Amino acid sequence: MKTMMMIAGLAAAAAMAAPAAAQDAKAGEKGFVQCRTCHSVVKGQNRIGPSLAGVVGRKSASITGFNYSPAMKRKGVTWTEANLNIYLTKPSAYVPGTRMAFAGIADAKRRADVIAYLKTLK
Repeated sequence: MKTMMMIAGLAAAAAMAAPAAAQDAKAGEKGFVQCRTCHSVVKGQNRIGPSLAGVVGRKSASITGFNYSPAMKRKGVTWTEANLNIYLTKPSAYVPGTRMAFAGIADAKRRADVIAYLKTLK
């Protein structure tokens, strides 16, 4: 129950922050640098994490052959800008049990920029 309330709180905060933050894909590409350790932007090239090419609009845990956590497999969301905003705020709160050992991006502007960059990846 407490986890659900925390997720709801994060969702509300992220939803309020997302529209107000202007998106800058160039700044997002720079902000994405920390993500490159585990994620590729090349389609079909997985690392510790799955490729993020085409992630916006893609169903979670949908890359064939990648070993997703059971928690991510159960999540069953489509990675919209809104869902990515919530997830990138604190991945472990949005997908409890995820294997992604990343604390999240607290700054709403930086998150919006990274999402803008992710939208450019095909």
